[in-house]
Amino acid sequence: MPPRRIQFTQADIDAQLQQIHLLDASSNNENLESLVPLLKTVHDNHQVEAFLRTTQGLVDSKEKEIETICGNNYQDFVSSVSTLLTVRSYTENLRERIQTLDTSVSAVGNSFAAKKKAVLQSKKTAANLDEAIDTLQACLRVLDLVNRVGDMIKEGRYWSALKTPFFTYLLSSLPSLRGQIKDAVTASTKSWLFEIRNISGQVGQLALDAMKTRARRWKAKREKEPLLRLSLVGSAVEMVTNEKVEFNVLDNDQIHVDFKPLYQCIHIYTALDAIQELQRTYQADRKAQALLILSDRMSTASANKNLATTLLPLTEDIVGFFIVESEVLRTTQSFRSHREVDELWDSVVAKLMEVLHNGLREDGDVETFLSCKEIILSFIQTLEGYSYDTNRLRALIFILFENYSGLLDRTFSAQFKKAVNDDDNLPMEVKTKEDLDRALMSCWLQGQKAEELQKIPLPGVLPFSQVFYSCCAFMRQFVDKFYQFVEGVSHQHRDIDELLRKALDQLLTKHVSENIAHHLSSTRNVSQVAQVLTNIEYFQETCTILEEQLMKLRATQRGGSIRLMSYASFASLHSQAVAHLISVLNNKLTDIFETAEYDWTPNQPETTPSMYLWDTPNWLMTVVDGMSVPEEVKEEVYRGALNHIAESLMNFLVGPDVKIVNDDGLSNLATDIEFLEDQFQRPGKPDLTGVFKEIRTTVAIVTKEDVASYLIPAKRQQLYSNVQPRKLGSLLEKMARFTPKNRSVAELQKVERRRQEAQAMSRMIVAHRIETGQR
Repeated sequence: MPPRRIQFTQADIDAQLQQIHLLDASSNNENLESLVPLLKTVHDNHQVEAFLRTTQGLVDSKEKEIETICGNNYQDFVSSVSTLLTVRSYTENLRERIQTLDTSVSAVGNSFAAKKKAVLQSKKTAANLDEAIDTLQACLRVLDLVNRVGDMIKEGRYWSALKTPFFTYLLSSLPSLRGQIKDAVTASTKSWLFEIRNISGQVGQLALDAMKTRARRWKAKREKEPLLRLSLVGSAVEMVTNEKVEFNVLDNDQIHVDFKPLYQCIHIYTALDAIQELQRTYQADRKAQALLILSDRMSTASANKNLATTLLPLTEDIVGFFIVESEVLRTTQSFRSHREVDELWDSVVAKLMEVLHNGLREDGDVETFLSCKEIILSFIQTLEGYSYDTNRLRALIFILFENYSGLLDRTFSAQFKKAVNDDDNLPMEVKTKEDLDRALMSCWLQGQKAEELQKIPLPGVLPFSQVFYSCCAFMRQFVDKFYQFVEGVSHQHRDIDELLRKALDQLLTKHVSENIAHHLSSTRNVSQVAQVLTNIEYFQETCTILEEQLMKLRATQRGGSIRLMSYASFASLHSQAVAHLISVLNNKLTDIFETAEYDWTPNQPETTPSMYLWDTPNWLMTVVDGMSVPEEVKEEVYRGALNHIAESLMNFLVGPDVKIVNDDGLSNLATDIEFLEDQFQRPGKPDLTGVFKEIRTTVAIVTKEDVASYLIPAKRQQLYSNVQPRKLGSLLEKMARFTPKNRSVAELQKVERRRQEAQAMSRMIVAHRIETGQR
């Protein structure tokens, strides 16, 4: 069961209400908290209405008490109220006066407070000023030092500024001062680099001019002293000699390069512990300057087609640039490294080689090659004195030399070819002593032969034609141009000599020998062929002399000798020319023999030779003896011509054109042979009659009735080994066909004997063929 509610009676509620003091006389706050338990109990017991009635009754009761009290004391109350009103009016008046006074006092107080505050602030400010004055006075020396450092910086006395007392403290306390000094010394170095950039070309020009003067001086000394001939510029001997006249390109009457700004900058950056920063910026600046030199000059080179005019200022700038680098490297110890300088050097050399390759590819002129070679050689010799690696440039010179050699070959090959084509194959005419001297000086001739030619009457003719003189002059120019490039170059000289040998062989073989051979094949004039043969003789002699001259022209002493393969070409051409001359003469002789009108069956023999042979020996000897060729060549020509005569006469006997021959016709032929042998046996003529031995023996076998002996192998081998059975058999057959008009017994017996001899010869020839075939 739920708990039973507590019930309050009217008396309980009244008692509790009487105990509540809603107002606490000692407090200004209402005492409402004491009602809370009562109200909660009333509410819980559902006695709200009863509580309200009781409360209303209490209120009414209290009002009655108040009315009773007020009714008993009304007059006092009214009087009190009047008094209170009066007091109130006085009080309000007093309050207003107090407020006025308070306002006045407040104003006076605020003014006083403000003045007090101002006084305090003034005292504080005065104290701060005193402190500031003391501090400033304490800093006067420091500020004076700072001011002095600034003046030193403006005056460029950076190292003095660094050595100022308390400088370390100043740098740590004032970072701007560090930056100020760095900026000032860096600006000074940048200005110095700009000045170096502007005068590098002048430094390089002075260095190159000094090297050219040194080379000329050494060349003159070498010419005076043969023992120094093998020593080039830069050799140990030359360097010792040159020490006496050493020239400082950085400090002379024309220019003075002051490195103080750079040295000062290095000291400052070292003191500031920033030397690595300076090294990086300096390397970058110098690399930029090197690229600027190359780009400027390369753009100028592209605009100017003449490479030599742009290459010289480019090399002057580069030489000046790297002479400065060498001096910095030498005097600053660890500031610059060899690796950094070598990197710059390699990049510049690569660009320079590119400029040369491109320029010479477009400007293929001999003089341009020579000018560029001289410039590069002076460039190499100058910078080798500063310990720069020039191996790539020396290799480049040799590559240029190969190209130059090819250019010379192309240039002179056209001149050689034109000289051969324009030659008239006639002896060269000289009218004056000057013409003779000029010709003999240009041609390579043996001493004795040159002396003989010096004595010829003027005006006169030389043994050789214009082509020999022109080719000799061209060869001298070629060799001079060749060694102009080689002069001063230290390289593998065997390679250079081999190039010269190949070039000369190419010119002499391809453009002289072969062209002469081509023209020779179409030449049918005997005197012109003889002149070509004479020219070839002189060309062969020239090859021998030229080999000796080239050995002397070589710049250094080396083993081995120079051999021109063109000599073999001219030797082969000589044989060809002799054969062609013999062929031309034989053609003339053939024309003569074609006019011969032999009667091979005359009634009686002739006592004199045939008419067509009367002038033939004289003509042949006049032509051959008039040639300016050695005697052995003349003998070879004679032998070739007489062989052709002998073969032509033999063809009359055994050839198909003649069908019948009798003894008188054979006797007439023997008379002709005897006449020819007699003509060529005259004094002063070579013994060439052996060429007629075969035909003379063949005729003798028949005329002497000795065919029977020929049929015997032992006698044939012993007495008639030079007679061919076929030819003898053919002659016997033709004689066997002859039918004499006088049919005497003796004549008929002779004819029958010829027929039997011809049959015997035929059987012997068949047997010989069978025997040879079995073998």
